[in-house]
Amino acid sequence: MLRSVVICPDEDLGAALEQALAESRSVSVVRTRSYPSAPDLELLLRAHDPQVVFLSLESTSESLRVASNLEHRGPGVAVVAVNRTSDPSSLVAIMRAGVREFLSPPFEQKSLREALGRMESLLGRKSVEGLNTGWLYTFLPSKAGVGTSTVALNTCLALSRRPESSVLLADFDLNCGMIAFLLRLNSLYSVVDAVERADELDEDLWNKLISCVGRLDVLSAGRLNPGTRIDPSQLHPLLDFARDYYKVICVDLSGMMEKYSIGLMDESARIFLVCTPEVPSLHLASEKLKFLRSLNLGERVQILLNRTQKQSAISGQEMERILGAPVHMTFPNDYGKVHQALMSGQAVDPSSKLGKRFEELAQTLLEAPSAPLSKKRRFLEYFSLSPEGGTVGVEK
Repeated sequence: MLRSVVICPDEDLGAALEQALAESRSVSVVRTRSYPSAPDLELLLRAHDPQVVFLSLESTSESLRVASNLEHRGPGVAVVAVNRTSDPSSLVAIMRAGVREFLSPPFEQKSLREALGRMESLLGRKSVEGLNTGWLYTFLPSKAGVGTSTVALNTCLALSRRPESSVLLADFDLNCGMIAFLLRLNSLYSVVDAVERADELDEDLWNKLISCVGRLDVLSAGRLNPGTRIDPSQLHPLLDFARDYYKVICVDLSGMMEKYSIGLMDESARIFLVCTPEVPSLHLASEKLKFLRSLNLGERVQILLNRTQKQSAISGQEMERILGAPVHMTFPNDYGKVHQALMSGQAVDPSSKLGKRFEELAQTLLEAPSAPLSKKRRFLEYFSLSPEGGTVGVEK
């Protein structure tokens, strides 16, 4: 029996659909009489775990909003549009939002069974494809030493303090990974072990590979081994597993633009490019942004300006001119608070100005990603971007 939710403010239409579904004896129904907000929709999905959502088109704008939220928060859920009339403009709009089934009264059992059959077929295909829900975010430095690991770590620690989140921080900087050092971890395993054993991952093995810092799970980079490289094609099983366990996955990258780093950014909902307000850092951030745009990843990039000061030799307008893009968020320079956190192996004081900025960035990671994802390419397609070797086009 399919689990379903009916979202329909129209009382009579909702009652008629609910009765027809009950008569089909193949669908269990939970009904809500209003269009839910994004947080309420997430609670609804968690509470009832529906396979199908019947969505009323009574309000085109509201139904489109809910359909968009369903795409991000319930990507494994099939959506059926419902309306009293087949208004062409509403149907075109909802089809553009990815909805392919439409029902209108009277809800005859024959047409209802046919629609439900198509839904079951679609759900079966989605199950085989292994749909995941975890959002992946990557943190990319413009150059070494701009504080990317500090930003990524403290953002994840801020996320982990929220009861509704489950967070993984993976350190893929195999050249100079700092996360374990910042947290005073001494793990026997690393991201390389997780990648190499991705095909055999289960809960028991995973718990051995990760380190736990409060409610934050960490995959460290392991010991320094400059010759280590990861085959990008090995990342899929690891990401699939992690997305089933975590709502948010954050990855700290080296900035060397290795092939596996390109693969991880291609899977990301957002790419946070971290730089500082100095010309060399801004220039290299601009070069990396140009390169990512050449891969059709530019729309996902958001620039984080770290270690800002009240008095700067370069104006904000000049910085954005050098970058060729607006700055998404700034973080004040607070050496004292960062040093204190480093010495204690803990987060930057959440009540400080810097700590509050990490909290603000963390909040955005819990919201549905707004940047459109470019057409996916297989990891192997990136292999032609550079000669044989570990980096692609941009120097450290």
